[in-house]
Amino acid sequence: MYNPFEFDLVVRNGIIVTASDEFACDIGIKDGVIVVLGQSLPASPDCELIDAEGGYITPGGIDSHVHINQLGSLGARSSDTWTTGTRGAISGGTTTVIAFAVQAKGKKIMPAVEEYYQTAKGACHCDYSFHSIITDPTENLVKNEIPKMVEFGITSVKIYMTYPLLKLSDKEILDILCGARQAGVTTMVHAENADMIDWMTNNLLERGLVEPWHHGTSRPPLIESEATNRAIALAEVIDAPMLIVHVSSKEATAHIRKAQTRGLPIYAETCPHYALLTADKMHAPGFEGAKCVCAPPVRSDPLDKESIWDGLGNGTFTVFSSDHAPYNYYDAEGKQRGMTNNPTKNPRGNFKNTPNGIPGICTRTPLLWSEGVLKGRISRQKFVELNSTNAAKLYGMYPKKGTIQPGSDADLVIWRTSKSRRPYTITQDKLHHAADYTPFEGMEIEDWPRTVLLRGKIAYDGETNEVLAPAGSGEFIKRGFSTLPGPRGKSDAWINDWNPHEM
Repeated sequence: MYNPFEFDLVVRNGIIVTASDEFACDIGIKDGVIVVLGQSLPASPDCELIDAEGGYITPGGIDSHVHINQLGSLGARSSDTWTTGTRGAISGGTTTVIAFAVQAKGKKIMPAVEEYYQTAKGACHCDYSFHSIITDPTENLVKNEIPKMVEFGITSVKIYMTYPLLKLSDKEILDILCGARQAGVTTMVHAENADMIDWMTNNLLERGLVEPWHHGTSRPPLIESEATNRAIALAEVIDAPMLIVHVSSKEATAHIRKAQTRGLPIYAETCPHYALLTADKMHAPGFEGAKCVCAPPVRSDPLDKESIWDGLGNGTFTVFSSDHAPYNYYDAEGKQRGMTNNPTKNPRGNFKNTPNGIPGICTRTPLLWSEGVLKGRISRQKFVELNSTNAAKLYGMYPKKGTIQPGSDADLVIWRTSKSRRPYTITQDKLHHAADYTPFEGMEIEDWPRTVLLRGKIAYDGETNEVLAPAGSGEFIKRGFSTLPGPRGKSDAWINDWNPHEM
């Protein structure tokens, strides 16, 4: 018999879903941690009770790719602070976010990490961590700064193959991959060919083809496909784990799938907008198409969306992230930069000077549940894997985060039963982020989280659409190393006689 006084909260009558199992039981929670799963758990008079009413209970979502309180590549202003961004996250069932601390050229990475940490501390509605964006991979950074970063609790870096202020050469990427492999760090890569983008963009500008939809013209799938294939080749040289971020096309997906079938530690991420939106969004009247300008762009070929859903179902994609990069549409330092910095005075703006990015932190989890699970595209177990568990494993937070088991944080999302479920139309006025629009405006989905718990406390009430977790509820998560397969380290793994073991 369990001692009823050991529980602060018991969640009853739910069907627990993990990445591998599904079972009906109660959840006993103490001090924010799950202490027991069992049938008919006793509860003292002081114990809080939540009746899940037969609904599914999944782990709190982990959005492992968000841009919060950052300047964009054009110097544009993010609409979300740590407070507003994490408020939006918790309202959509995301209980942990991982954002980006950016190294400035010529500077060390740790001061940027520490400064970013101070901006988030005490401001967040949900738990949080960081990746480090490396823009200047000096020998000192690779050998000394990355280990310091690991000591701080950051075990992932992001690098870019495009954007003038961020892009690295192939040699620099090899330097980072080698240092990251030695330190046990996962490398994330934005894979697009910078020279091809610049050449095509300049050609379009010369011809006056600057409307929002020409953002997509300047970045066809081949640009992502080439860079993805090259990034995989660079990772194979070092035998280093790599995550290709925000994959949008069937061609890039195929390269990743092929690498995975060869046993390479290559992982992939995609986003709701690539699974659900098309390039038609950039053809909206006037300058409205700028709302869906992001990189890589949303695609026009319906087969790209099909390949994304196939990849989500068959394991090609490891994580499903929002790539939340919010710039207000009605902001001179946001999307309107494409109108004000518009040399040809085109009434539909200039795509080159429009900040790349769209908001999605509120809608990621409900979209995957509704459009994936409830429409039969993926199983409930696959949903948990993509929404929570794989990110926790890849980024060194498992099993503290990403699952429902004794010892895990009591981060939970309770969904409605089929009988109590009702259609939900996504509209900007219901969302809790600070962005002034959503690209999913008017989309009808089948459910939204009924209740969200952060470490055993009700953080969001879906019946009233109220965020109950105050700013400051979120804690910094000091992360360990990935528990997903890493370097193969086999004698036949190298592409020639050179191998990193001999360095």
